[in-house]
Amino acid sequence: MNKEYLIEKWLIGELTKEELEAFKKLDDYDMHIKIMEGAKNFKASEVSEVADLDSFYAKLDQQKTPAVEHNTWYKPFLKIAAAFAILVGIGSLFFLNSNTNIETMISEKISVELPDASTAMLNSKSEITFNKNDWTTKREVTLEGEAFFKVAKGSKFDVITDAGKVSVLGTQFNVKNREGYFEVQCFEGLVNVKYKNHIKKLPAGKTFKVVKGMITSDTTLNQQPEWMSNVSSFKSVPFYVVINEFERQYDVVFSLENIDTSRIFTGGFVHTNLEEGLKSITLPLDLNYTLDSTNNIKLFKDKPKK
Repeated sequence: MNKEYLIEKWLIGELTKEELEAFKKLDDYDMHIKIMEGAKNFKASEVSEVADLDSFYAKLDQQKTPAVEHNTWYKPFLKIAAAFAILVGIGSLFFLNSNTNIETMISEKISVELPDASTAMLNSKSEITFNKNDWTTKREVTLEGEAFFKVAKGSKFDVITDAGKVSVLGTQFNVKNREGYFEVQCFEGLVNVKYKNHIKKLPAGKTFKVVKGMITSDTTLNQQPEWMSNVSSFKSVPFYVVINEFERQYDVVFSLENIDTSRIFTGGFVHTNLEEGLKSITLPLDLNYTLDSTNNIKLFKDKPKK
């Protein structure tokens, strides 16, 4: 469900049971609750809590007597105060939730300019999050997927992933954080990589890679990641890593028949021609494939029967 839609219906108290459950699962649900609890502090201590504004005014009317009828001059001010409390709560919501979140779809690549003119180029099915308000004191980006960074010189710049942390001052590097696969390539300057208890200084031309917990290092002669030129390349990786990346670059789904996806693969494929890409990843492993009209790809060892 749309996040803004859920927040709007929650603010006016019209969430259904299903929508309430979805609202409680939002990442910043606790923050929304704290904001509205803070907004409640604007009401006077002697005013009892009621379900909504309409009930509040109805209850106020019931408590009136003819002897004090002429003292209702303050009701407009109560309405203003209540509206102000709600506006403050909503304003706090947008002020506190100042994170910028950008993600790419299948086969999509986009360039993002960060607040200090640093840039991040996102590969297919990737996501970054950063806080513009805190950027001058904390240059920090959270990454899921893969991105190439060109970092303007300045204070420390951190890329946070669930696998490890990459820290630089000003440089060019690529971070790939996929399921079971973590890789950092340095193209300029010096990169500090922290993976669990391992800390590695990575100079230009070096690669730090972790596949299923196994750490390796390598050398690269490229000036930038090949995926930025619409090519995915691999060196000594399990075949399932290649298949997963292929599905991210093309809107396809693989089905496998007796295929050992743990086999080691070295090679690559282009992002601009499906048939050429399939040949590039199947011929080296002596595999065959069929492609149907719904972009489902079947991989198998034996040639299809006529």
